[in-house]
Amino acid sequence: MDSTLDFPRTDLGFTPTPLHPLDRLSQSVGGPRLWIKRDDCTGLGTGGNKTRKLEFLMGDAIAQRADTVITYGAVQSNHARQTAAACARLGITCHLILSRRVAWRHPEYESNGNVLLDRLFGAKVHIVEPADVEARSRALVADLTDRGRHCYVVPTGGSNSVGALGYVRCAEEIAAQTKTLGFEPDAIVHATSSGGTQAGLIIGAIRSRLGCDVIGINVYDTDHAQLERRVSRLVDDTKRRVQLPAEEMPRVRIVHDYLGEDYGIPTRQTIDGIRQLASLEGIVCDPVYSGKALGGLLEMLRTSELRSARNIIFVHTGGIASLPVYLDAFPT
Repeated sequence: MDSTLDFPRTDLGFTPTPLHPLDRLSQSVGGPRLWIKRDDCTGLGTGGNKTRKLEFLMGDAIAQRADTVITYGAVQSNHARQTAAACARLGITCHLILSRRVAWRHPEYESNGNVLLDRLFGAKVHIVEPADVEARSRALVADLTDRGRHCYVVPTGGSNSVGALGYVRCAEEIAAQTKTLGFEPDAIVHATSSGGTQAGLIIGAIRSRLGCDVIGINVYDTDHAQLERRVSRLVDDTKRRVQLPAEEMPRVRIVHDYLGEDYGIPTRQTIDGIRQLASLEGIVCDPVYSGKALGGLLEMLRTSELRSARNIIFVHTGGIASLPVYLDAFPT
């Protein structure tokens, strides 16, 4: 499928990713037929949703003749890992500023999982306290610029209107795939945090005339209003970037009921959902993003209007590289 998005882009992932039914899980849960969009299979650096964003972000960086990329995330950031892999693929120096944002205790939390991969991909890793991120970033950019480097700064999660183009494109994929498969989705459900995936899917669904809700399950913000504002702002920015007609009024729908204690802390529904999908379909989710969203979706199928839907697509955004540092979340 060839997108109509006319912006700088570099091929990094294996797309279109598969869209296939989860019939054993659907039978177990009851209600609608569940489908899974396999963005865990994008390929780059073990795959995940950030690859789609990075195709446009790195395309923009190359267009600006950048030779150094700087980005941010929590210590076990999937976005940081995929950014490091993209830079390795393209021969661009990568700096990752990783904050101790998550209150999860594991002896290898700062050395295994995504952090191990960051370093294997050749990234320069800076682990800092949350309060020090901004100052460390300013100092790093200033130092690199003084040394003649051309820096391109990628926001947390790759979430701006450039990165969101990756999920405008994903929605176009979904529209083409559902047409081929002969069904119309009632909803697309996914984990929402930095907001770019949801913003892109919302705008892409409108452009592609999918006619379904895009439901983000909050896995990040205890300040619900802050997440709502962030996604709404990204939707507006992306709408302008792709020049969507002004009369189109995107709907932002975020469910906050399944966050639990905080970002990066799995809930009971998270672990139950991961176990259920793995044992019935042979597919593994992570306990921070897709696993938490899946647990929320399965609960919604028992308690919300989604139970009466016919077809629901769950977007698997990847992230299983962090599993080794979440061993204690899965008691035997």
